[in-house]
Amino acid sequence: MQMKAVLQRVKGSRVTVDDELVGEIGKGSLIFLGVEKGDTQKDADYLVSKTTNLRIFEDPFGKMNLSLRDVDGELLVVSQFTIVGDCRKGRRPSFADAAEPEEAKGLYHYFISRVESNGITVATGEFQAMMDVHILNDGPVTLLLDSRKRF
Repeated sequence: MQMKAVLQRVKGSRVTVDDELVGEIGKGSLIFLGVEKGDTQKDADYLVSKTTNLRIFEDPFGKMNLSLRDVDGELLVVSQFTIVGDCRKGRRPSFADAAEPEEAKGLYHYFISRVESNGITVATGEFQAMMDVHILNDGPVTLLLDSRKRF
């Protein structure tokens, strides 16, 4: 299977649950993270490295040459199992490949701890909660990352 992330470059983003603020960042990246059955810490490590080092921020010449680290950006991580949904058949997505909640929660928290250990400020949503995610896209720049599509 594959751990997936939708990464968006943002000027700011925040998450609320029941109208209560649970996570907020300024300039940086918002990541929607989806965990599938069979994903491992190795998959999470790959996505941590990719999301913190991917050069998606503009340098003084307007080129995307700077990473989240280079711009002292922040990261908002939101768990979202729906991005691992399979929409190939029928009209309703199948979530048969989504990791069980406890397994997904463990890798979600592992991902967050690995980003924090790299010295990056991290805010989060609330695992398994109905969340309102407020996004001020920068660009917009949106990328899809997949832990199994490395080469």
